[in-house]
Formats: sequence, structure tokens, C-alpha cells
Amino acid sequence: MLELIAQNMAPIMFVSLIIFLLIGYPAAFALAANGLLFFVIGVELSGYSGGTINLDWPLLNAMPQRFYGVLSNETLLAIPFFTFMGIVLEKSGMAEDLLDTIGQLFGPVRGGLAYAVIIVGALLAATTGVVAASVIAMGLISLPIMLRYGYDRKVATGVIAASGTLAQIIPPSLVLIVLADQLGVSVGDMYKGALIPGMVLTGIYLGYVLVMSIIKPKSMPALPKEARTLGSGVMSLLVALAGAVAIFIFAEKYFEASGSSVNNSEILAAGVAVIAIYIVALLDKALKTNLMSRLAQQVVIVLIPPLALIFLVLGTIFLGVATPTEGGAMGAVGALVLSAVKKRLTFPVVRDALAATTRLSAFVLFILLGARVFSLTFYGVNGQVWVEHLLTSLPGGQLGFLIVVSFLVFFLAFFLDFFELAFIIVPLLAPAAQALGIDLIWFGVILGVNMQTSFMHPPFGFALFYLRSVAAKVPYIDKVTGKKMEPVKTSQIYWGAIPFVFIQVAMIAIVIAFPAMVMHYKGPQVDLKDVEIKLPQMPGMGDGGGLGGLPSLAPLGGSTSGGSGSSSGSAAPGGLPPLPTPGSN
Repeated sequence: MLELIAQNMAPIMFVSLIIFLLIGYPAAFALAANGLLFFVIGVELSGYSGGTINLDWPLLNAMPQRFYGVLSNETLLAIPFFTFMGIVLEKSGMAEDLLDTIGQLFGPVRGGLAYAVIIVGALLAATTGVVAASVIAMGLISLPIMLRYGYDRKVATGVIAASGTLAQIIPPSLVLIVLADQLGVSVGDMYKGALIPGMVLTGIYLGYVLVMSIIKPKSMPALPKEARTLGSGVMSLLVALAGAVAIFIFAEKYFEASGSSVNNSEILAAGVAVIAIYIVALLDKALKTNLMSRLAQQVVIVLIPPLALIFLVLGTIFLGVATPTEGGAMGAVGALVLSAVKKRLTFPVVRDALAATTRLSAFVLFILLGARVFSLTFYGVNGQVWVEHLLTSLPGGQLGFLIVVSFLVFFLAFFLDFFELAFIIVPLLAPAAQALGIDLIWFGVILGVNMQTSFMHPPFGFALFYLRSVAAKVPYIDKVTGKKMEPVKTSQIYWGAIPFVFIQVAMIAIVIAFPAMVMHYKGPQVDLKDVEIKLPQMPGMGDGGGLGGLPSLAPLGGSTSGGSGSSSGSAAPGGLPPLPTPGSN
């Protein structure tokens, strides 16, 4: 019996961890306690394991060094920066301005408010990277407006919760940082790989709203004319965009023809165009020259600051100017500047942002330390070998592995949040994926899309909890219409989320089926057939018959092309010993 337990310590340990978590123990303490408990058991049973357990008491001396490795990890320093940036932006009122402006832009269209929520969700995802901040902000601002103008409650709550989870996959997502750290890959490459899937998922959400607006038009009516306070003016906005494009073209030609070696001229030209149209909109509004419509003015003035912040964070990372940690630091400073410009940078805002950042960072840190204790014991009982053999022996090769892993993560996401999945499951899956030849960036993006479902599917989806916390629980009187509004039921939030869970599952299949969506991070492929290597001539080193003027080397067991003598014992150049013939002693 003891031999059976000792030789199957790894699966017993893994199942015990799952039981601890399902009972309700905090993940950090369940990991650490499980690791220490099985360390003691493993040391005592090592003599019965037949060599499968490699644990001894002195091994605990390695624990302080493992903890220090977590504390000194510079990559994870990006997490508090991006968290702080997201919370400051949420307090600055940027989400409110974006929702109001884009809602007015799409107001005449059926489902316009739903389009606005999804677009703003994508913009907030690209500036905050925090799901809670996005869902709570849009739930507070857009949900009462959508209910006021007759949106179906299931549609409204589903759109808000789903668009908030875009912060999971669109850079600078916190989960992508953690996945990159656990997989041992570059955060910048992970961001590049996830960008297109994030945009595609946003497009699918918009397509779903379009289909629903056709099938069930009464579920998402257009905004009434009296609610569109900015009026019309889409043509003016199109003219402004055309002007920005013209400025971009002229600026790019100027940089190219300037004669100076300007790198990334397209990016500089785009920056000039954006700044120019932003200045024009500000001057037009200040001087009241009415060159642009009110709608066009507001769209330009409201959209460009967050877009500039996105470039400050992601653009510098993609260009290689800044590391993700440095990009996060610049984003935090940019968020403070935007909040100060809006005159909302107060002491309570900074205090609340710092408190929330500290809580999240401490949560991540404790889970990481617990995972280090667990992994020390798990690797000591050859757990990684058991997991790798289990997963690499699945039928179907790479495809079979990805399908099984996707089902596993989807199932575990019912009970665990994405941090716990990333710190517990991903380190076990990565070696098997690498052994099967799966690109780890592609694998990480698949996991990132999959982990979105941990926020969405009932009954434990955190995005649903965030929305439930801000949605009306009792009847209330609408501030604008004066009508009595019914509360939002929890069942309505759950039913509204289900279609988007199916969309997220379909997105997992799309990323698996079309890996090129992610593989573009490697850049263009180089055709080695056309590569020619020329070595410079080195005068005075010979007649040019060898490399760079060096004498040609005799092949093993043969003679030089211009030399004489037998193949055995031929003299090597440079006074080296004779080259032996194959098979000689």
C-alpha cells in the first residue's frame, strides 16, 4: 500500500489541491499547505517510491531563494502599474465621456448604445487592462441609459459584461503578463500575438449585436432624437478624418524626402496628423468658429487622449522603445495627467487607486509564493513528468492536446479565477506543449481567450458579480423620464451572458484553426534560398582558394583540391596533426 501511494504521489497531490480549492480554501494558502503537507509525506515515503520521489529535508533550504526570485521579478512589476492606471482612468470620468460621445455617434442606429458599449469596452481594455474597472464603470454609466430607452435587460447586461472581459485579451491585459511570465516568453511578443484575436473578438461581438438588432429589433431600439443632444454631423466628422489622412500623407512624404535618417516615419506622420486634427477641434470649440459640428468636435476631443495613451503604452512596447514594465509606468503617469486635465485628480482618487492596487498586487504575490511552495514538492515527486506523459500521449497530436487543454481550462474556470489558473495549471501544461512543438505564444493566446470564460459563465463569473453589484436590486425612479423602473434580476444577467460565452468558445476554435492570427508576431518570414554569405578577402593569407584567402582544408580522409599525396595521413593546414581517415584509430 505504501509503495502504491509513494509511486502515485503526483496525481494524489494534484487531486488533493483541487479538493482543497473546491472546499473553499483561499488559493494561496491551499497551495502552500498542500505543498508542505506532501513534502513531509514525500520525505517519509521516499524509500518506498523506487526512485520517483526526490525529496529530502535540506531541500527546504532552497525555498528562500525561490521566494526571492518571485519578489525580484521585474516583469510582474507591470501588474501594479497597469492596475493603478486603470483605476485612475475609471475615476477620471474617461469611460463616461467615451460612452456618452460614442453613444451619440451611433444613436440613430438600432442597437447604437450596444455598439458604443462594445467599442468603449475595447478602448478601456487597451488603456486599463482591468476587467473589474471596465465592467463597473460601464455598468454604472450605460446600464441605466440602456434600460431608460427600452433595451432588453438580458441584451444590455450581456453586452456590458462581455465587453468588460475584453480587458482579458486586448493588451495591456494583466492575464497576458502573467501568462508570459509563467510560460517564460516575452510579454511584448505575447501582446503582439494577442492584438489581432482581441480585435477579431470585438468584431464578432459587434456582429452579434447587428444580427440581434435585425432578428429582435425591439430588444435594442435606436436612441430617440431628443436624447441626441450633440445633434447630427457625421459628414463633418468624415471630412475631419479625410483632412487627418491628407496631413498624414504629406507628413510621411516630408519625412521620407527630408534626407535625414528618420526611423518609423509612418508613426511620426500619424502622430503629426492626430495632433493637428486635435488642435483644430480644440480651437474650433474655443473660438466657436463652427468649422466642425458639435458631434465631430466632441468625438475628436474625447477619443484622441485615450488613443494617445494607448500608443504611449502599447506603441512604445511594440516599437521596442520600452519594456512592458516601463510602458506600464508611462501609462500610470499618463493616466494621472489625463485625470489632472479633467480636474478630477484628487487625494481620494489617488488614495483609492493605491489601495486597490495594493490589494490586487498582494493577492497576486501570495498566490505566487504559494505556487512556489507547491511546485517545489510537485517537481520533487516528478509531477511534471506525470503531467507531460499524460498530455503528450493524448490522441491527435497537437490538435488533440489543444482541444483537451481547452476543455480542461474551460471546466476549471467554473471554480477558479484566471490568476489561479495561470499560476497552478499553466506551469504544468507548458512543458507538454513545448514537447509537442507548439509555439508558446500561440498557446498562451489560446489560454488567454479561454480564461475570459472564467469571468462570464454562471454561476461564478466575476464579471457577472461586478455587474450585479452595480445593477439596480430594487425598483427605482429614472432621473430623466421620471418613470418607475423595475430592478435587474440575477437570472437576467446570467441569461444575457450565455450567448457571449458561446462566442468566446467559438473564438478559441478560431484561434486554434488559424494560428497565423497570432504568429504574425514573428514578423515576415525570410527565404533562406536567396541568402548569400560573402566573406571579405584577407590579403597575404594565401591564394584565395579557401575562406577569405586561407588555404583550403582537406576533407576528412581526402586530399585538397590542389594538393597531392595520399588521403591517409595528409597534413592539415597550419601545422595541425594529420587528419585521420574514417574508421582509423
